[in-house]
Amino acid sequence: MPVYVDAERRIYQLNGGNVSYVLYRDLDDRLLNLYWGPRVPERAIVPELSCYPDGASFDAVQNRLPWELPTWGSGWYGTPALSVKTAEGDEVTDLRVTDHFTRPGKPPIPGLPATYTEDDSEAETLGIVLRDPLTGLGITVFYSVYAESGAITRSMVLTNGGGKTLTLGYVMSASLPLWGSEYDCIHLKGGWAKERQLVRRPLGESETRIFSQRGASGHEENPFLALCERSTTEHRGSVWAMNLIYSGSYLGSAFVDNLGNTRLSLGLNPDVFSWQLDPGETFRSPEAVLVYSDSGLNGMSHIYHSLYRSRLVRGYWRDRPRPILLNNWEATYFDFDEEKLLTIARSARELGVELFVLDDGWFGRRNTDNCSLGDWVVNREKLPRGLSGLSESVNALGLRFGIWVEPEMVSPDSDLYRVHPDWCLHVDGRTRTEMRQQLILDLSRTEVQDFIIRAISDLLRSANISYVKWDMNRNMTEFYSPALPPSRRKETQHRYLLGLYRVLETVTTAFPEVLFEGCSGGGGRFDGGILHYMPQIWCSDNTDAADRLRIQYGTSLVYPPCTVGSHVSAVPNHQTGRSTGMEFRGHVALSGAFGFELDLSILSDADRETARQLVETVKSLRELTLGSSFTRLLSPFETDYAAWQFTAVDTALVCVYRLTYRPNTPPLRLKLRELDENAWYEDESGSRYSGAALRNAGLSVSLKGDNQSKLIRLKKV
Repeated sequence: MPVYVDAERRIYQLNGGNVSYVLYRDLDDRLLNLYWGPRVPERAIVPELSCYPDGASFDAVQNRLPWELPTWGSGWYGTPALSVKTAEGDEVTDLRVTDHFTRPGKPPIPGLPATYTEDDSEAETLGIVLRDPLTGLGITVFYSVYAESGAITRSMVLTNGGGKTLTLGYVMSASLPLWGSEYDCIHLKGGWAKERQLVRRPLGESETRIFSQRGASGHEENPFLALCERSTTEHRGSVWAMNLIYSGSYLGSAFVDNLGNTRLSLGLNPDVFSWQLDPGETFRSPEAVLVYSDSGLNGMSHIYHSLYRSRLVRGYWRDRPRPILLNNWEATYFDFDEEKLLTIARSARELGVELFVLDDGWFGRRNTDNCSLGDWVVNREKLPRGLSGLSESVNALGLRFGIWVEPEMVSPDSDLYRVHPDWCLHVDGRTRTEMRQQLILDLSRTEVQDFIIRAISDLLRSANISYVKWDMNRNMTEFYSPALPPSRRKETQHRYLLGLYRVLETVTTAFPEVLFEGCSGGGGRFDGGILHYMPQIWCSDNTDAADRLRIQYGTSLVYPPCTVGSHVSAVPNHQTGRSTGMEFRGHVALSGAFGFELDLSILSDADRETARQLVETVKSLRELTLGSSFTRLLSPFETDYAAWQFTAVDTALVCVYRLTYRPNTPPLRLKLRELDENAWYEDESGSRYSGAALRNAGLSVSLKGDNQSKLIRLKKV
């Protein structure tokens, strides 16, 4: 059974896939973590296995216990899972288990994105209830274990059952110990145009922290942290990973204590978060998704991909192939009129494109990025027939029509700001820091949320719009809402996210067949929170194919390729100046949600023909790339190549890319994965290969020249 409770021995054990997670309620009713790793029999893990040695008399035993929910004040000196300040000003919290319950399936988290089940048999949930007797603080920790994969989700509900106000500081959605410290730490670091670069290094003897304070999950780090054995590879060895389903500021840490053991934590960032919990009030934490794999990093990714693809993403587009689109941004920027757009749309139609997307510049007086955000009214000088007229003409070509918006922002030079200058995040008396000559609307305020819901709903009703690119192009400054009382000002960032999630829930529910794509200066908000509402996210503003190999490779550690917006853009590339061939650009882009971002009407005849062939290829492969297993084969962070494989029951697609050619080197010998060793496979030329040989001896691939690529389609025969 997924949840096993041994009341006599005071053990709680979660079992799923090949994973077990074991908790212990000790004789003092403290909640301890005994184990997380390969599946073990029930009753196999006993408390004695997790005994910590005696320490110095001045080092309390509490600092040596394997806490599941450590708190400050009574002898624990590490990063707490929870810190609570009382009305008297102290932060001592003493949590004791009072009860537990189990239930089939997985409950939602009201107001927050989370994974889900469609049938109660898919998962089982354990709730453990704890209480601080002095303050009356009550906590229910929810653990849901997916029976097939062993993925475990963890979140908390905190309720003030006392008579005085409490203030939350640290709220870690997951915090747990791992025995020893001989691990490598893996995280995804980067910046704008270089998001999610894979970093792996020895954990060392100190603390590793990843974080965002920006009000968004951010370009600089992703809310994902993993530890693995030093010998772990893509295909072998143990990995313990956490990912936060949240789109705002967060903190993750891997801390090695003075006994040489490690604590892994992930949750809200206390530097920019606190929460006043008045008597009777409740607070819900975001959800953390915990994945253990004993088959290497690919094994970890397979669990995340399968879960997120089918039980985080939801709605009409979850299981449907995404339309091939053309976005006009790099083709025109702000310089367009209706006829120019239709010329590009006609050229796109001729190549088999299915969706035309109008990017920034269609509203207000928006001829540069210095004005009009918030004024979602069509610029009639550019589009005299409005969006409805343009969309009708695009639809008449046989194309769907999409639009770009940035609803969370406001320009100081806008009608909205002139009427509501108080609606942006700001501190009275302080300069309102502008980035891109724009400010951020205060989504912690209900009236601002309602305005955005009305504005976007009216926009979507004004024309036949089937796609929305939802952008968010700056991070927070002066992030304190004047609408909140002084004691609650540090709640602003989290309240903003709750407001954003309310907006997204309302709009996406009202327009279920519209395909929404998230964007935040490219990949600055590529997280599970956004994916719950939008089935794909623009991966990076850097559209250079060579750079995208690294960005998409790192992204794939956690997020399935079908969620990755990836386009063929113009050359020389607008971000790097690099020129690569049309086929290479297309082969990189087809691993994600494929599109074009250039003026197809001015391509050479050769590039137009290649683009047409790419469209045909994508249409023939997108069912496979949407729902199949994705396996990384060669890392562009370690070699001159990148390679990965999509595998279904009887079909495989192998994508091979060579970044740098070195003369007098032998062909690549590429060992494939996940094939049936007892079967034979045939490629498009009719050549046949043994599955065992492809896995063990490999496939010879020759690519000559820089930035070259090859697709190999294999069919089981």
